[in-house]
Amino acid sequence: MSLDTALQPTADRPATDLAQLRSQLTLEEKVRLLVGAGLWSTTAVERIGLRAMHLSDGPAGVRGVSEDGAETSASFPAPSALAATWDVDLADEVGAAFASEARRHGVDVVLAPQVNLQRTPVGGRHFECYSEDPLLTGDIAVHVVRAAQERGVGMCVKHFVANDSETQRTSYLSRVDERTLREVYLAPFERLVAEARAWSLMGAYSGIDTGTTAAPALEHRELLHDVLKAEWGFDGVVVSDWVATKSVAAAAHGGLDLQMPGPDGVWGDGLLAAVLAGEVDEATIDEKVDRLLLLAQRVGALEGCEPSGALRDHVHDVDVPDVLRTLVARSMVVLRDEGGVLPLGVDDVATVALVGPNGAAPFVQGGGSAYVRPDRSSTLQDAIGAALGADVDVHAGAVSRFLPPTLDLATRCTAPDGSVGALVEVLDADGTVIDSAVRTEWGGWLREPAEHAASVRIRTTVALREPGTHEVGVGTVGRHRIVIGGRELSTSEQVVGAEVILDSSVNAPAPVVLRIEVDEPTTVELDATVQAVHPVGYASFARAELVHRVPVKSADELLVEAVAAAEQADVAIVVVGTNEEIESEGYDRTSLALPGNQDQLVKAVHAANPRTVVVVNAGAPVVLPWLDEVPCVLWAWLGGQEWPEALGDVLAGRTEPAGRLPWTLPASEADVPVPDAVPVDGVIDYTDGVHVGYRSWLRLGRTPAAPFGHGLGWSTWEHDAAVAGVLEDGSVVVDVTVTNTGRRAAREVVQVYVEPPVGSPSGDRPVRWLGGFAVVHAEPGESTTARVRVDASAFRTWDEERHGWVTPAGTYQLRAGRSSGDLRHTVDVSHPGSRATNPDG
Repeated sequence: MSLDTALQPTADRPATDLAQLRSQLTLEEKVRLLVGAGLWSTTAVERIGLRAMHLSDGPAGVRGVSEDGAETSASFPAPSALAATWDVDLADEVGAAFASEARRHGVDVVLAPQVNLQRTPVGGRHFECYSEDPLLTGDIAVHVVRAAQERGVGMCVKHFVANDSETQRTSYLSRVDERTLREVYLAPFERLVAEARAWSLMGAYSGIDTGTTAAPALEHRELLHDVLKAEWGFDGVVVSDWVATKSVAAAAHGGLDLQMPGPDGVWGDGLLAAVLAGEVDEATIDEKVDRLLLLAQRVGALEGCEPSGALRDHVHDVDVPDVLRTLVARSMVVLRDEGGVLPLGVDDVATVALVGPNGAAPFVQGGGSAYVRPDRSSTLQDAIGAALGADVDVHAGAVSRFLPPTLDLATRCTAPDGSVGALVEVLDADGTVIDSAVRTEWGGWLREPAEHAASVRIRTTVALREPGTHEVGVGTVGRHRIVIGGRELSTSEQVVGAEVILDSSVNAPAPVVLRIEVDEPTTVELDATVQAVHPVGYASFARAELVHRVPVKSADELLVEAVAAAEQADVAIVVVGTNEEIESEGYDRTSLALPGNQDQLVKAVHAANPRTVVVVNAGAPVVLPWLDEVPCVLWAWLGGQEWPEALGDVLAGRTEPAGRLPWTLPASEADVPVPDAVPVDGVIDYTDGVHVGYRSWLRLGRTPAAPFGHGLGWSTWEHDAAVAGVLEDGSVVVDVTVTNTGRRAAREVVQVYVEPPVGSPSGDRPVRWLGGFAVVHAEPGESTTARVRVDASAFRTWDEERHGWVTPAGTYQLRAGRSSGDLRHTVDVSHPGSRATNPDG
């Protein structure tokens, strides 16, 4: 497909003569348009009416573009929670909420959604992704993107493609065969181009080896140009992940359109020279500029051009907190509920023992680019107390964190001059102090020290008042020297640059700690000199995480207190889970176990109080060895700012926890088909092929703790009958009649899976795969019919020899039920088969 074809007028693309507008630009101006003007903004050309466009991180909220640390945003639940609703109408509402938040923060393009698949449960950004299934991922993402763009806000779909783990993420190659790419990892992106007409797409840090081409994602012409732009007709802008551009000509020819950030970096420094030297043709530059101008027209950044979005004037017609509260409550998955514990009867619950480390301090959002500073926060104690009208007694009950908390400068520290706080000095290369201040607050960062700053020194005296073992430490990156109590604990001469921005350990660096035994009040001197980092494309900073752990009760003592509280309460609510040390961009997990002694806590509390509800506050799977022992287990995700109130709604019976798992919950780490994400010699081999997630569990015959699609809600359902009809285009409609046999009005998610013809010659197809789903609502005793559409594309497979789609002939079984492991009805559908078609067919 030529550029002229790609940019022909459509319903959302008026016949604006972008080429004529582009002709007014000089070569230098055109090149500058392809490089960011700063960290979050594109370049403006006022004389043609083009203002800067503003981009913002957005997987779980819209952070905004301000460097002001006080700016707040609505904190959304982790994206997996939205997929757990299996509700495309709710996805529309979330897309509208994204648009509303973007407009509130002056953002034109939100860097979301992330439609990479959850290939392995240890992936550090697992919580940022929707699902391990490409169909569910695509369905939810299409509705989010379409709803936001209807309101004039662009969404930047990421990360293209097969970027499913964080270890060595800036350098590894994903080795994926052509069929697996087409059927699994490219599938959500293809739908977002075809059905949502996504305005922007982000290329990944990592690279792809397709067997014919091995290259960084931003230089992969076979995928970016040949497939994405030419074959699929993508007319949007391909944006680099931040500081991911590694070459000038190779990236330009590969298909990258916009390098972010800028104005420096490899394109900022070298793209113009490459054009002048004939290494990059000016026509290539023009094609990219046309795409930037089209995006500017769409978001309203081009004066005199009608912006896109039929609902643009209704962008604020959404109650964002209400949408988020409904979303997180509905997304919660009832894994187990023996005896109908949920909802709790508010009339017979006067006292609640709220125990668990995540009950005392919930984990509501993962680390990295998904993080926002929430508009509001509340405690579980207050929210549950208000929902149930009960007295709530809180006990941590377990220790789950590995790192000490932040050092309190205001109450525990004294600067060298005797004032409260710590002395922070900025030094040049000769060690001369060029700036200094005493600080009583320290968030771990010194933002934008002077350009000629070489290091930052922090000095303070820490008061250790309590008897016992104290831990005092500093976590940092790059060149440093750390001295505590007169002991040099760590030094490094390694100078770091932009690469540290790409590693989330920068956000929570593991501290070097001095343990000090204290019999009576004393002090310890802390002296840390750390590198001032001046990364290309980012604001300069110095990083020093000052930490201190006060002697507290042992894990055993905390457990005893929690058990005693549970014994006396009408109900015990145990909230266990992960934290930002474990789930974050920048690193993968090393274990699926709950950290610390949380498993012991669950068992002990249940033994003390049979009326126990366990709430799992985690984004990605964790192993729950007590799942079959406790009466009620609720998976509650990373719920964002509305999580405490939403959990109260669920416990009190105001909102049904109607979620279904968008991934498989393992019973044992040993059973996980893809147990790690560690490259071998720089390569991650996708040896599981098309058998991603639950498909591998089925192929290997392994039994998980809970299968893909599982969720009980708070009612029971009969699936009475299923009938199928074939449409003219080869799609199939399956009508499944279901009856709510419980005592409460509830929602059911009817899922239809496709099984290939017996003896099909089409190669190694999955045992079954998701073909479609539908959400229905019914009152107690009411029957209703769920109409599930299984598109014709669900039956096809990729023919690697002919490089096209083919549908093998035969009788397919469509299995309808409540999950991939709970199938109630089977209908047979005969297909005459089709020859391999070219990719446009």
